[in-house]
Amino acid sequence: MTTTGDRKPPPEVAIQMIEPAKIAAAESNTMSGPLVPVSGGTNRWRINVCGKSESTVHVVLRIVCLLSSIAALSFMVTAEQSAILSIYGFKLPVYSKWTYSDSFEYLVGISAAVAAHSLLQMILTVRKLLKKAPVIPSRSHGWLIFAGDQAFAYAMMSGASAASGVTNLNRTGIRHSSLPDFCKPLGSFCDHVAASITFAFFTCFLLAASAIADVLCLSTY
Repeated sequence: MTTTGDRKPPPEVAIQMIEPAKIAAAESNTMSGPLVPVSGGTNRWRINVCGKSESTVHVVLRIVCLLSSIAALSFMVTAEQSAILSIYGFKLPVYSKWTYSDSFEYLVGISAAVAAHSLLQMILTVRKLLKKAPVIPSRSHGWLIFAGDQAFAYAMMSGASAASGVTNLNRTGIRHSSLPDFCKPLGSFCDHVAASITFAFFTCFLLAASAIADVLCLSTY
């Protein structure tokens, strides 16, 4: 014989008791916005950095990087000048062009590659924004973009550094020798090269900023 205290609640009562908990769990799993719950705890939250505003930052970085790399490319390919150089009273005609230096050619090639990379990423990002899709749809895709930004940033830095060494030699000449400062008669040429190198370093900074933004988005996966 069973007592009243030993009786179990009917199945209908049990279902009514746990149903609110299921509803709350379902609602928490479908939340959207800047705060996304992290699995493993009810009070732990993380910030979704790949929202609409952050995606806009990605687009802005790509546009500025594209313009900066095109500027570096344009200034370098237009670096060309002829002048008269005076050495010990002798007048010598000189002609300088960016194709005469391997470092300058390397910087032109890297700038063109970075411009193509920035244009492609900008188009893909804008298309995803128009479709209201995430800029980085998966973790593997994010790592691929991060690796590309990192590789191009280092390549641009190496190209700008190599070009800086050649430009510094042209501007200061060689000590203890009769090699003069070529930037005095070839001022326009050296100014174009200096502007190209400046934009190249700025592009490197933008690529590094894009890589940081990629890491922030990867942290949400």
